[in-house]
Amino acid sequence: MLEFNVIFAVYFALFSFCAILELGRFAMYRKVFDYLKSWKEDKYRKPLIIQGARQVGKTYAVLQFGKENYDNVAYFNFQTDSSLSSTFDENITPSYLIPILSHICGQTITKGRTLIVFDEIQLCERALTSLKYFCEEAPEYHVISAGSLLGVAVNRTRNAFPVGKVDRYTMFPMDLEEFLLALGKEDLVSRIHNCFDTNSPMPYALHEEANLLYRQFLIIGGMPEAVDRFVNTKDYVQVRHVLDTISMDYLDDMSKYQENTNQIKKTRLTYETISVQLSKKNTRFQYKLLKKGARAAEYENAIEWLVSANLIHKAYRAEQIMKPLENYRDIDDFKVYLSDMGLLASQKKILPDDIFFMEEELTDFKGGMTENYICTQLISSGFKLHFWRNEKGTKEVDFLLMQEGKIIPVEVKSGSNTKSDSLNEYVRLFKPEYSIRISEKNFGFENNIKSIPLYAVFCLTT
Repeated sequence: MLEFNVIFAVYFALFSFCAILELGRFAMYRKVFDYLKSWKEDKYRKPLIIQGARQVGKTYAVLQFGKENYDNVAYFNFQTDSSLSSTFDENITPSYLIPILSHICGQTITKGRTLIVFDEIQLCERALTSLKYFCEEAPEYHVISAGSLLGVAVNRTRNAFPVGKVDRYTMFPMDLEEFLLALGKEDLVSRIHNCFDTNSPMPYALHEEANLLYRQFLIIGGMPEAVDRFVNTKDYVQVRHVLDTISMDYLDDMSKYQENTNQIKKTRLTYETISVQLSKKNTRFQYKLLKKGARAAEYENAIEWLVSANLIHKAYRAEQIMKPLENYRDIDDFKVYLSDMGLLASQKKILPDDIFFMEEELTDFKGGMTENYICTQLISSGFKLHFWRNEKGTKEVDFLLMQEGKIIPVEVKSGSNTKSDSLNEYVRLFKPEYSIRISEKNFGFENNIKSIPLYAVFCLTT
């Protein structure tokens, strides 16, 4: 009872602190900024394509970076300016385009001092192809393109994709570290990194605060608009409205970028039943949960469409624990996770109190939800995901990570109960250098297992 009261006190102290944060839009830190700065200074720099699902903050990040690092930004949006594509239909060489683009945006485009931004570039294939010529004929110009659904929207049979002539970066929703920084928790983030590096426990009060912020993240997720709305209003109802709207936009995209009506239905059904898959004790993707008698041949295209659109992520079972894991993945045995925790909570109609107090109604979903969270954080950090299951199907390790040339098993626990026969079996069979256990418990290192709290997964890097 005492522990509950302490947690409850921290809960209200946390939200009292949030309540006095200055309202109004703020400059959110995104990790892509660090990449963009390196890209700008790279002598081998090529035109950059930033891809990712809609609403993950691509345009904001590029414009904010341009504002802080260039004299001016020449911005062109192929969605809002329907006549822009005609310029590229005429000629796509930089010598032809630069004067016309300068006239269109009303700014002088200067080599190395102006950032040229092509937004929603997937709507103009000729603009995408033009990046090849910016690379070959005018590398002194700094060009960034942003696009959603690039993997499914571009008809590459008509215009060549600039293979080898562009740099590429995939953006995802904000991870928990970016979320904490948006809430003004710089000191807490610094303390988390320090405890991770030294395997030393967090002070109890900070550990509990961080656990509550983690649960808050499960509700809000990392879509920038949802985070921004929470910072400005502290209203979960408004946050849920933002998330529901984004979900509907995603469903609309499934119709917009697919012509086959039957395929649209399958893609929507697959997307809308991810939470059902995660509610099962065995989170392996099961086609029968889509509809009775469903087969892989019917729905595999729908799954791949969603993966290409960055709306879901897949983790494959490793058939053998050998390097590289990519060579030993079982393409027929995989798990599927939603790209954002807020969208998952929205899809499942989960209420804030359900998460903060982990109501019994969430028992069946808790494990899958926690796995989904770990997946989103690891994907954001650049990991390719695999898992292990023994031949009998009785033991399973949730994730396998490649770190410094080593295969590291990762066991995920949604609570503080860390007993794990599966991890013990994996260690007995494959003798990894060390293991990782992620749970609500504090930092530590014991029995060759590195213990990482759920709120600190962002510390894991490739």
